Amino acid sequence: METVLLVIHVMIAIFLIGVVLLQRSEGGALGIGGGGGGAMSSRGAANLLTRTTAGLAAAFMLTSVLLAIVSGTHSEPTSILDTPATTEAPANGAPAVPAVPAEPTAPLSE
Repeated sequence: METVLLVIHVMIAIFLIGVVLLQRSEGGALGIGGGGGGAMSSRGAANLLTRTTAGLAAAFMLTSVLLAIVSGTHSEPTSILDTPATTEAPANGAPAVPAVPAEPTAPLSE
């Protein structure tokens, strides 16, 4: 379920980026200059791309919330201290002997 939601979420994000990039700019410098018309003009409010952007944004938010809910419900917190330590002996029954480290060497002089 989580994988399906994640794939849908990524597809919505890609479509949302594409739709935002397709929209025409309504003036420069973040609205500075007071050009004619704006985002709430009759032409801009009823635009198909504007409505598509709003729908995709709502779907993106919904899938974000669903992913947060799904990912938080299926896992229990585990601690390394709760798991018992396992020591395995070799198959032949001999005690495990740690490897002897190599002796340090002297640095090479130039």
